[in-house]
Amino acid sequence: MKIRRILLALVLAVAGLAVLGGPSSAAPKHSVTYDKYSLMVDGQRLLLQSAEFHYFRLPSPDLWRDILEKEKAAGFNAVSVYFSWAFHSPAPGRYDFTGVRDVDRLLRTAEEVGLYVVARPGPYINAETSGGGFPAWLKTVPGRARSSDAGYTAAYHDWLAHINPILARHQVTRGGSVLLYNVENEYAVNTDAVYMQDLQDTARADGIDVPITTNNCCDAGSWSSTWGSGLGAVQIPGVDDYPQSFECQNADTTWGPWGAGITEKVRDDAPVFAAEYQAGAIDLNNAGYEACRNLTGVPYTKFFQKGNMVLSGATAFSYYMGFGGTNWGWLGQPNDVYTSYDYGAAITEARQLTAKYDEYKRQGYFLRAVPPLTKTDPSAAPAVTGLETAARTNPDTGTQFLLARNTSTTEVTSTLDWNGYSFPVTLPGHDAKVLVSNLDLGGQRLVASTSELYTTAFANRDIAIFYGAEGTPGATVLRYTSEPKVKVLAGTATASYRNGDLRLDYTHHGLTRVLISGGGHRPLLLMLGTDDTAASFWNVDGVLVKGTSLVRAARVDHGTVDLRADTSEAGPVEVFANARTLTVNGKPVPTRTGRNGSLEGSLPGPRGVELPALAGWKQQAEAPEARPAFDDSRWTVADKTTSLSTFAPVTLPVLFSDEYGYHAGSVWYRGRFAGTGAETTVKLNAITGKRGDYLVWLNGRYLGSAKGGVQADSDVPVNPDPGPGEFTIPAGLVKPGETAVLSVLVQNMGNNDDWTAEDSRFRQPRGLVGAAISGISEISWRIQGQARVDPVRGGLNNGGLYGERAGWSLPGYSDRGWPAAGFAAAPGVTWLRTGFSTDLPKNQDTSVALRFGGAIPAGYRVIIYLNGWNLGQYGAAIGPQTDFVLPAGLLRQNGRNTLALAVIAEQTSTVATPQLVVVGSQRGGVPVHDVPA
Repeated sequence: MKIRRILLALVLAVAGLAVLGGPSSAAPKHSVTYDKYSLMVDGQRLLLQSAEFHYFRLPSPDLWRDILEKEKAAGFNAVSVYFSWAFHSPAPGRYDFTGVRDVDRLLRTAEEVGLYVVARPGPYINAETSGGGFPAWLKTVPGRARSSDAGYTAAYHDWLAHINPILARHQVTRGGSVLLYNVENEYAVNTDAVYMQDLQDTARADGIDVPITTNNCCDAGSWSSTWGSGLGAVQIPGVDDYPQSFECQNADTTWGPWGAGITEKVRDDAPVFAAEYQAGAIDLNNAGYEACRNLTGVPYTKFFQKGNMVLSGATAFSYYMGFGGTNWGWLGQPNDVYTSYDYGAAITEARQLTAKYDEYKRQGYFLRAVPPLTKTDPSAAPAVTGLETAARTNPDTGTQFLLARNTSTTEVTSTLDWNGYSFPVTLPGHDAKVLVSNLDLGGQRLVASTSELYTTAFANRDIAIFYGAEGTPGATVLRYTSEPKVKVLAGTATASYRNGDLRLDYTHHGLTRVLISGGGHRPLLLMLGTDDTAASFWNVDGVLVKGTSLVRAARVDHGTVDLRADTSEAGPVEVFANARTLTVNGKPVPTRTGRNGSLEGSLPGPRGVELPALAGWKQQAEAPEARPAFDDSRWTVADKTTSLSTFAPVTLPVLFSDEYGYHAGSVWYRGRFAGTGAETTVKLNAITGKRGDYLVWLNGRYLGSAKGGVQADSDVPVNPDPGPGEFTIPAGLVKPGETAVLSVLVQNMGNNDDWTAEDSRFRQPRGLVGAAISGISEISWRIQGQARVDPVRGGLNNGGLYGERAGWSLPGYSDRGWPAAGFAAAPGVTWLRTGFSTDLPKNQDTSVALRFGGAIPAGYRVIIYLNGWNLGQYGAAIGPQTDFVLPAGLLRQNGRNTLALAVIAEQTSTVATPQLVVVGSQRGGVPVHDVPA
């Protein structure tokens, strides 16, 4: 029976129509199919608009709804989600899907919001996460990762056995949200087709019956060949496109250095899928994420993404990132990112909407308004002097989509001869338009327009909004059976009627409103605006709203339109709906009926927010591990002589921290040796990843610090002397015949990714890799890292600092015996703690950050804990970040909070004190409960 089903699927694939879905324990609720044009759900073509969201970078589950609702409000109908193996598995065989790891809840929330999910469980995800999403314990498992080797296969089978059943029960075919299943990630750099095939076979055996895809980069690989004929080939191959690079420091001068950004069509039997299209950038050069937002700002988003719509014929888009979030704890991959993973995205790390969000909304609403775009073929485009043009046409409806792009940096004014008309066209530099002709527009027929279509609605009449750049000319032609009546309600427009066509000419400025009635069609309210005035409208489930900063949900019931909406300031609100009364967030809003037939009223803005000053600091020095008499008898003996790492230890025994089960954050080493009194030098080597360092004591005397090695790239020859540090031993410090103690604190910053599927990257060690003392042949070592996995915050929250092991970062710890803070830190580790109470306004979304003022300090780093959650690292050696978001839920909005700072100083330092700041506040939001801790 199984063979017959496979043969049937192959026959259907060759015919150009792949059919998925079959018997399951629950009756399928929907079918998912596809052909060369698009995905289809229950036979209806779907234009997939997705934005990437990482639940693990926002450890406040109530706020998942906030982000998903904001994506939905921008016109997206899907989110793409990596599922991080490392986040859920702190040790072999241990998995946690509770609390901030409750992906069942995440998928239920997506279903409730009304978003599809592109599920990406890896096993490898990259995503600039530590180990690329691989748990660090995998470094000690035999078998090359990202291959069909037995050890790795057994490990990832265990991961998939846990995550796949969750994904399976949330599939669209079972009434859920999961529409596509992505295997692996950018695997084209490797060629293990057996591995790729096993991932798919395993998914099918675990109940996955939606289409399987992958995101290719670089070289498509065998899994992009015709489905069913190549081992490892997926059904819908996707392609990554990052045309704008990651050089955020050159944002003002960079324009497409990595290509034209046109998603290739990989196979004729599947739709074009832009599986990861650049929507931001990582900050490789510490320029700050506002520079990355500028690099991939509105001009880039218009020019490249609109161009890709028409030039590629893609009908499935996923933009990376929609919301970046935070590399809290030890989540990040150290060589690419620091604490913030803002990514320059349309929604900031503090969950605020940006000008890029407005552009995504303009494009998203357009795509939602033009179903014919789901099935198009290339067609002849009219030439326009000075502009690039291209076109696609729907073979069934005749609807044409015309791309007009200005590849120069200066404004171009020209003439467009199109569909029997001659139109003036002005396009600013590096701007682009997608224009539409021959489109059924509700009860209207659009002949052509040189304004871009924004959205359509119906509220006792058809409503359509078109827009263009401020000050540029526009024209719209509509077809009627007889001459209609035209009334300009606001703004300026001229109308002419000839041979059944009504032509309106105008200049894009403010908002022009034109009411058209008669002519054989139902009435039409045509609104003609600019980029900004168009984006001021929200269309949620056919309800059109102007005047709010966000609309989360809308419904009409018994003549009342009920909105869940946010406002960032007080002002007027206008609602177009078949309703007589209005409520917003459950409260009635007095309204009157305007000239447009809309409901007009006013809404309050957010209430003022007062944050407490951070005072009453207490301070305590730690690092007893540096003292010779410290009892380390319960520490792990470090005596291994071999490792699976491809890196050969500089000295023995092997001191790699992962070999002893210490995978995150700070690690302490204590080495004992019999002194001779002739020792002069300590030579150490450590690999920490970028931004890491280590501090050294001998017999309690601080000797100094050094930077850890990076050793990140496989194409760079292995440095036999990584992270070197040479420390002079003061005369008389080591006594002849006495036992001496060398103490070393290493700041491991996370593990390398495995982008090239090479053990030399992923298995690169962390911690000490070499230790020698002049004249000494034998040192006995013990090692200590994270003492236990935090049952709520997980294995990536804490490292092995004494204060972490003793609970100094936790809100329940009593610091009554600590002295008042002097903010002076000696070399080593110093803790600062304070408490504060917040009483933020109810029914209001206030985003709070911890801000460090002044120059970013060198010579020390700070680990920030809010109520026990490690929310970031600050210091010149870390990156340019000075604001650290304190997510609601982790921040007790109406209660007592504890802030702890672990200061790791390489030299005597004066510690800067931070303050609490508001980085966004809107009346509305989603209810947020305190995250249990």
